Amino acid sequence: MQLQARTDISGHSLQTGVPAFNLIADELGQVKKLIDRQLRDCCDEVGIRRLIEQFSSSRGKMLRPGLLLLAGALCGPITDNHIRVAAVVEMVHNAALLHDDVIDEGQKRRGRPTVNSLWGNELAVLLGDFLLSNVFKMCVGLESEVTKEITTAAFRTCRGELRQAVQRDNWQLSESEYIDIITEKSATLFSSSCRLGGLLAGSGENELRALADFGLNFGIAFQITDDLLDVIGDESETGKTLGSDADKNKPTLAVIHLLRIVSEEEKKAVISSLSGGRDVCRQKGEGQYDKETLVEMLKSCGSLEYGHSRAKEFAKKAIAALTDLRDGSAKDALIETVRFAGRWVI
Repeated sequence: MQLQARTDISGHSLQTGVPAFNLIADELGQVKKLIDRQLRDCCDEVGIRRLIEQFSSSRGKMLRPGLLLLAGALCGPITDNHIRVAAVVEMVHNAALLHDDVIDEGQKRRGRPTVNSLWGNELAVLLGDFLLSNVFKMCVGLESEVTKEITTAAFRTCRGELRQAVQRDNWQLSESEYIDIITEKSATLFSSSCRLGGLLAGSGENELRALADFGLNFGIAFQITDDLLDVIGDESETGKTLGSDADKNKPTLAVIHLLRIVSEEEKKAVISSLSGGRDVCRQKGEGQYDKETLVEMLKSCGSLEYGHSRAKEFAKKAIAALTDLRDGSAKDALIETVRFAGRWVI
């Protein structure tokens, strides 16, 4: 697929980090400007504006609004409501990230210091709440089916985060339970973003179902990959604090697989190390494994490769979901986005 470079109205290329998003660069630029304007115009307080500017300067890949816009372009013309709802979806996601960084004590996000590391947990949580309050305001006047999709996605995302927090230290968590959790906390917003793109374009139920299935499977593949990167990724490349899953005793797919196949004695030692958190990972003690040893075990036991293969399976399901939708540059861009996001496992 050949994509032409796109620029914003100032003539500068909009860098999203996702090559296929060049197709919708102008529209993503409009989404960014709408978010910035929405937040900036809500308050004249100098201190709050400085906080918002710091937050706004750290723009991510805008993956979810990009998926919404591509789904819209696949089904019809992109409208002002697509821009508006794409901004809403991104604000829901960013609110969740602000809260996540507080919970995980993240120090870096998108290659920059997190809001909580610069301004403290209190302001980070309140800024996340501020974003969500703006979401409520921006949803006023939208069609009921659109509002229902947004609110349901936000509800399921929060419920998934709660479920994950409750399952900390549960080293008996099954793979199916893990998939259920990441489906809610991550994949639901992917799925709703794609469905919203089609819904706003007036698509029929078959198209909407295909787009939702695409987003759901892509979201699961994306989260499995993200969890693997938390173990073996490079912070200079990912742009965020890594190792938080182990530090916070969150069972992830690679660890679940490892605990399923090792001997009972090894399982006890692994759990002991994982339950020790950050300090145990720094220093190896009797009957415990340091972080490097755990990574080597995940590699040698095939647990990392197993995670790769499962992510690949869901990515293939995502691409297959688009089979019956009309061909064109938007469909190609959706497929390329899946391949780009999972390029190290696909």
